[in-house]
Amino acid sequence: MTSPEHFDAIVIGAGQAGPSLTARLSAAGWRVALVERARFGGTCVNTGCIPTKALVASAHVAHQARRAAEFGLSVESVSVDFAAVMARKDRISGASAQGVEQWLRGLPNTTVVQGHARFAGPHRVRVGDRELHSERIFINVGARAARPAIEGADAVPLLDNESLLALKELPEHLLVVGGSYIGLEFAQVFRRFGSRVTVLERGTQLLPREDADVAQAVQSLLERESIAVHLEADRLALAMKGQRIHARVNSAGKPADVLASHVLVATGRRPNTDQLGLDAAGVRTDAQGYIEVNDRLETSVPGVWALGEVNGRGSFTHTAYNDFEIVAANLLDNDQRRVTDRISTYALFTDPPLARVGLSVAQARASGRPMLIGERPMRRVGRAVQKGEDFGFLRVLVDAETGQLAGATLLGVEADEAIHALTTLMYAKAPYTVIQRAVHIHPTVSELLPTVLGQLQPLE
Repeated sequence: MTSPEHFDAIVIGAGQAGPSLTARLSAAGWRVALVERARFGGTCVNTGCIPTKALVASAHVAHQARRAAEFGLSVESVSVDFAAVMARKDRISGASAQGVEQWLRGLPNTTVVQGHARFAGPHRVRVGDRELHSERIFINVGARAARPAIEGADAVPLLDNESLLALKELPEHLLVVGGSYIGLEFAQVFRRFGSRVTVLERGTQLLPREDADVAQAVQSLLERESIAVHLEADRLALAMKGQRIHARVNSAGKPADVLASHVLVATGRRPNTDQLGLDAAGVRTDAQGYIEVNDRLETSVPGVWALGEVNGRGSFTHTAYNDFEIVAANLLDNDQRRVTDRISTYALFTDPPLARVGLSVAQARASGRPMLIGERPMRRVGRAVQKGEDFGFLRVLVDAETGQLAGATLLGVEADEAIHALTTLMYAKAPYTVIQRAVHIHPTVSELLPTVLGQLQPLE
């Protein structure tokens, strides 16, 4: 073992938060060691947002091409070149990962160390034969797909969100275990590429954190594209049957059988903390392995922070980036930003997408506060009708006492963009009348938000 190398900061992991924090610290004159064991860019760049949304885009084009006659166009036939689709995805993802690595290696005051980091003490990290020391260490190691206990799983090949992206051939029949965000995006994408798709969900509805009618709408969206959905699916057992995977399951109390070519397990994530040597540092984790942090993302050990998915305070790229902003603001800007100031917002990138901010209807009712609700179907949104995509609705919730927006659910074309106007209003803590009286561009989806806010009714 060589003598310890001393740095002003050590950043473990080059996901969404780590590189940006490294850039801020190095620009402030700190000597920083950035440690990455595998691929630069983390989940988002390599196995998450960027490659999956590239597939969503290809699937959208295929779907629209098949609908060409609805728009007065003639297309003889539509076929999917799966190898070309995956190559496009790889080019986009690869360029992004390469860009992150080149950026980091070009930063001043920055040493990039490749290898697996493991704590040797509260402020010491070993990477291979090197020992790094710093009074400030930032953990940004992310999470990976969880593997639930499934009877027969050890005897059959299973895919997760990462290995699915490495497929060379299009599945004939893809069985998706898990009816939440990752599973449903892949389900629609592969159906549009030409696979038969079946989704198994243990709960009584898809998307357990959403309102029941929202989940039903998304299920309807998938089923009209001939995706089979089985709810209350339990007692799943898998076995090989020739070259196929036989899935035996109870669906709403009745036995069901599925013969699939591929099985995707999309039932959650687990943090990458099990091989970090956190015990040697004294860093506490919760029962699921997530690192416990306070409002400033400090761990139980002074001088050690945890950012991104590994801290259990958010499972999105945008929350990881906000973690970087919170830490940088407190350390460098004398700006006391807190993670609890963050408003929950996210999207399910089916086509059309589901976008959420703040409270759902169920959460609004549970709050006990008087609420107002406004709704409008997308078939009454001119922009949606013109685009031939009038599925879904706009829904807003307003606190009746404060007049401030409490939440919104938008399901439909361009919902993932329109939601940001409402998100910004919530951060401003401004009354809903600010948007209600604003003049928006016509024809857009966002222009109907003032209309919806002008038709509020008490939430029963």
